[in-house]
Amino acid sequence: MVTETMVADAAVTKTAVTRIPLTTLAFGFGSAGLAGSWSLASEHLGVPIEIPVVLWLAAGVVWAWVIVAHVVRGSRSNERLIDQLRHPVQGPVAALFPSAGLLISAQIYSFAPTLGYVLIIVFVAMVAVFAGWLLAQWGGGGLKLESVHGGYFLPVVAATLISGTASARIGLTGLAIGAFAVGIFFWLVITILLFARLAVHGALPTPLVPTLAIFVAPPAVAGSAWFTINGFTVDPVSYALAGLTVLLLLMQAGLVTRYRELSFNLGFWSFTFPFAAVGSYGVEWVSAVAFPGWQSWAWVFVAGVSVLIGSIAARSLMGVFAKSRHVQPAQ
Repeated sequence: MVTETMVADAAVTKTAVTRIPLTTLAFGFGSAGLAGSWSLASEHLGVPIEIPVVLWLAAGVVWAWVIVAHVVRGSRSNERLIDQLRHPVQGPVAALFPSAGLLISAQIYSFAPTLGYVLIIVFVAMVAVFAGWLLAQWGGGGLKLESVHGGYFLPVVAATLISGTASARIGLTGLAIGAFAVGIFFWLVITILLFARLAVHGALPTPLVPTLAIFVAPPAVAGSAWFTINGFTVDPVSYALAGLTVLLLLMQAGLVTRYRELSFNLGFWSFTFPFAAVGSYGVEWVSAVAFPGWQSWAWVFVAGVSVLIGSIAARSLMGVFAKSRHVQPAQ
């Protein structure tokens, strides 16, 4: 017989279970960034196709595993997903879900065009709906300047630019140009907003410092999108985006001292996709210009991305194993 005490205990247990932070969605996003770099290595440097295929499969598994973990934990918690989405710090990070989905779907399109096409349309629609909803929240007075961080680039800049790349891949050039324009516009808006936040409220809290790495992502992601839309032709737009990428990469170099002060945590996954995007754009750029010795530079980009993401993944797994060894069995 179910007693009132048993019901109360069950309610307390469910309340005590917290939802997984949305920042963990970066696992799949960063893994897809690494796989994308090796896809370009296969295309331009003669790397066997099996290597990027394995990496894309791994990225898909990681992405799906994190989603399932969120669903399972959420079903056991009284905390609502909508409250996470409305959270001024966590909410914008939810854009990592459709963004990674778009990257993976674009690869599925290469092997299964119909499935890939449908998935890209679904995720582009998801990006648009979420960005529109989020902008409505901000426009309705839900935006607090002190809460702004680098993750605010994700829903209205990175996700829309990735939508442009994926749309161009499946031949929807008009949609791609529209998404590209939205991403460029809000890149300017969020950059101004973030610098205003830093000027008024000072440095970001320590857990959010890794999100400053996202500064370098927009010009690189925009550059890749423009190459895809424009047929990988080097033009004034390409030079402009390359110049901005270099400048913001130098900004990241200036932040290295600040980054080195941080203790390693899962927030370091914020570094993965931005630098993967730079590496991928670098490979595309040097292969398009094709100056003497460009292959060496392309390998530098691929190797740099691999070392960075591989080391973060290894440190993350070491941390998980270390915690599991310290968990005491239930009595």
